[in-house]
Order: sequence, then structure tokens, then C-alpha cells
Amino acid sequence: MNESENSFDLSELIELRKTIHANPELAHEEKNTAERLTRFIKKFNPDKIIERIAGNGVAFIYEGNKNGPVILLRAELDALPITEECEFDYKSVNNGVSHKCGHDGHMTILAGLARKLNENKINKGKVVLLFQPAEEIGEGAEKIINDKKFTEIKPDYAFALHNLPGFKKHEIIIRNNTFAAASVGMKVELKGKTSHAAHPENGISPSDAVADIIKKFNSVINAIKNENFDFGLVTIIHVSIGEKAFGTSPGYAEVYATLRANSDADLEVIKSKCVEIVELIAKEEKLKSEISWTEAFPATVNDPEAVDFIISAANQLKLNIKNIDSPFRWTEDFGHFTKTYTGALFGLGAGKQTPQLHNPDYDFPDELILTGINIFHTIIQNILAEE
Repeated sequence: MNESENSFDLSELIELRKTIHANPELAHEEKNTAERLTRFIKKFNPDKIIERIAGNGVAFIYEGNKNGPVILLRAELDALPITEECEFDYKSVNNGVSHKCGHDGHMTILAGLARKLNENKINKGKVVLLFQPAEEIGEGAEKIINDKKFTEIKPDYAFALHNLPGFKKHEIIIRNNTFAAASVGMKVELKGKTSHAAHPENGISPSDAVADIIKKFNSVINAIKNENFDFGLVTIIHVSIGEKAFGTSPGYAEVYATLRANSDADLEVIKSKCVEIVELIAKEEKLKSEISWTEAFPATVNDPEAVDFIISAANQLKLNIKNIDSPFRWTEDFGHFTKTYTGALFGLGAGKQTPQLHNPDYDFPDELILTGINIFHTIIQNILAEE
């Protein structure tokens, strides 16, 4: 990094990050976070601001004097329903809500990039700094893309980063093709008939069906694996049977599971097999069944051209690059962007000893802010230099 990059004052950005951290908001409730960012970034003279995209989303656009590619960089607005266990002066003031995925840091990186773009005007094309709501529940990206306001943006390239504990600080983690898995939440409802606990034969209990479904869900991947099937996982996350009433045999149950795979096609195979299992068992046990789906995330599939821009930028900044062999099992709704536009998601190492994402004691390392700003800015410069 050159002298000007090393002298980039981070104090204002760190203060912003801590303020956002102390005031987290859940998916679809990020109104104050978006307003706080708007007040901050307005100081850096964006040419255009588009507010209320897909609810609380906001985009800041920097325009060059000539036509050129439109480059979108995305950060996430939402926090998680996790009670924070950290003890510092910027601890979350919202009980049971906290930034345990580092979205506060991701937002701060884009806010710092706004300052960089104000100081170093682009001469062509457009750069769009997009702050997206509802990433954690898999709804924000798709709603952004389908919002009429987004037609004003139409990016040629889309990039996002995610801090990753367990990797060396400032390391760039990348992969061609699938970077992060696809997943979906499955809710199974089983409806029978209650009876007195002394005479369970007079009712239709879902208890045996629940046990069978759990057993078969846990072995479903082995049942469908073949040479073309890369990775799959079914995780039982919640089960509920009847009421806490010792005189009543249950007549209703719910089973929740998360299904995931390395491709959207493989996920559809798993979904179909799980539906088949539920319907067969429900029929055998004389139960009515209802299946619903929620929090659907497509696989995040990186475009090789976009990956090349990330690798080139990392090399220029003398950052260590780690090409991962297999996609991450976790999901990211940035997959909606990479499905539609030339784009890529990459990781930014957050430190081998940093608590893992979604842990109650996790906190975004402020040392990553400048690295994030610089790699995004270098990617922008390289794309505009090619045109």
C-alpha cells in the first residue's frame, strides 16, 4: 500500500462502525441504520442517492463524466437475533439483537469507499454502493433486484466481501464457480387427532411419524448420493409434538429442517426426496401433512472474470490469496446477484483466533476496514482501466 493509503484516517469510520454496532436492527427493520449511513455518506458527495429500495435499502451512486461499466458493491444492513456477550462501551443497546456476522464492518467499509471515491473521482462509468436489507433471512437481494428502483442501476459487475474468522487477517479467500452453498428452510406440519392419554388408541398421534421422519431425514443424503452429487446436508433444527399436558395424547407436530447443497439443482433433488419421505410416512400413519419453505438462499456462483479482478487487486495490494478447494457450507443471498450479473463474493480473513460468525462474543476487527476499502477501490480502478 502506498503512503496515502497508510495515512487514510480511520478514526471517523471506526466511530461509525461502533455506533452501528451499538444500534443493531433485524431484517426489514433497518430504517435507522439506513438513515444513519445516509447522513454519513452525504458528506462525501454522491451524485445520486436512491432510498427505500426493497424496504430499507439505499444506494449511493458515483458517476464519471463518460459512459462506462456500472460496478456495484454490496453491504448488508441487518443484524441477528443473538444476545451479545461482549463487554465493551459500544455493546448492543437492543436486547437480544446484535451484529454477530460483521455487517457493521461491511457497511463501514462501503462508507469508507464513499470517502475514497469522493477524493478520487472516477472519470467514466458508475460505482454503486448498495446497502441491502434482510440478508440474514435470504430475502433482501431478490427483493432489491425485483424493485423497480433497481432498474436505474443495472450493474455490469457486482462484488461483495464477507469477513471470515478462522483465516489469517487480511487474507483474501476466493474460489471460481460455487463459493457458498444453497439452502432452504423446510417446515413440516403433521395433523392427527388428540385423545386422552389413557386411551391413545382413540386418537391419531404423530409421534411415530416424527421419529421416522427424523431418522430418514438424517440418512437422506446417503440414499440419493451418486457420482454427480457433490454435497448435501439435512439438519434437523426444531421438533414440537403436542402440548405439555400429561392427560393428552398429541394430535399435532412440527418438524423444522435446513436443507443445503452446493448447487441449486442438487438442492432441488434433496427437497423432492424429503417431500416424498414426509408424504409416504404421513400416509402410513393416517396423518395430514403440510410442507412450507422459508429462507431460501441460492448457491453463490462466482464468475471467473470477476474472480480475476479480485485476484489482480489482491496481488497489487500484496495481500495473501487463499483459493479454497470446496464451497463454504454456509449461505449468502448475494447468490441472487451472481446469478443475474457478472459478479463474485470473496472472503476477507478476520483472524484465526477471532470468535466465529454468529457466536455471541464475536466482534468485527476494525483492522479490516482499510483492507476492505482498498481492495474494492483497486477492483474499481482495474475494471475502469480496461474499458
